Amino acid sequence: MNNGNLKYQFARLTIAEKLIVINVAVFILFGLAGFLFRMPAGALERWFELPKDFFDFLLQPWSIVTYSFLHGGIWHILFNMLLLYYISRMFFNLFGPKRFINVYFLGVILGGAFFLAAYNIFPAFAASQSPLIGASAGVMAVLIFICTYTPNQMVRVFFFNLKLWYIGAFFVLMDLALIPLNDNPGGRIAHLGGALLGYMYASQALQGKDLGAGFSRMLEGLGSLFEKKQRKGPLKTVYRKKDKPAQSKEAYDKEARQRKVDQILDKISKSGYESLTKAEKDFLFKAGKEN
Repeated sequence: MNNGNLKYQFARLTIAEKLIVINVAVFILFGLAGFLFRMPAGALERWFELPKDFFDFLLQPWSIVTYSFLHGGIWHILFNMLLLYYISRMFFNLFGPKRFINVYFLGVILGGAFFLAAYNIFPAFAASQSPLIGASAGVMAVLIFICTYTPNQMVRVFFFNLKLWYIGAFFVLMDLALIPLNDNPGGRIAHLGGALLGYMYASQALQGKDLGAGFSRMLEGLGSLFEKKQRKGPLKTVYRKKDKPAQSKEAYDKEARQRKVDQILDKISKSGYESLTKAEKDFLFKAGKEN
């Protein structure tokens, strides 16, 4: 398979699938680099993991995001990526990639902030030197977002049909119960930070508000810094007036489409995703892609 074909296949993936590919690639590359160059354990990871000490964090502020691309073992990354894959499929039935990026990375950031706060405030963690790694906070944010937004949607878990909110409640309660048992307390606290973000984001979305609108604008601003600016001629605004009627029609169509989306989402909230007709599912899927 040539390089061009690889790029094409990667471009066709959803943002969640791209994150999975990147996480797996980082896991493999870091493992190979450590083995081939005889690096001490964690020598490469320490530049990207989130340290527990706040002043160490100030020296590597990028770690509030990069820690989510590191994993401590095959089972750690396998569980996170499988869960991310399945819940992202439910997410994309409702929303598009921009909303997913907001929920996932804001969950990562808030999870990291919870970890830093806990390890620098509570005496129980004073003796620990463990840094934070793993995508769990972002995965938890997406999971709890879906569980909050469509709590009564039924999903198949092994041989049982369960409401989504049961699954979300199970994960949150498990993390709360395992913290005092010293079972990865730093990671559990980060999970709770991600869960809180997912809950708040979904609660605001149900009221028609986008908690991550500012985050989206920031990402777009950062992206524009890396775009190559093209020079335009003096006639670049000639057609602006002609475009106004089209913009007005587009705004009208968008408003009508949003009303229909809201009606379908209300139906999902009351009766679950499976109660939708095929036409409603297709419409929701297309609307999510456009967003």
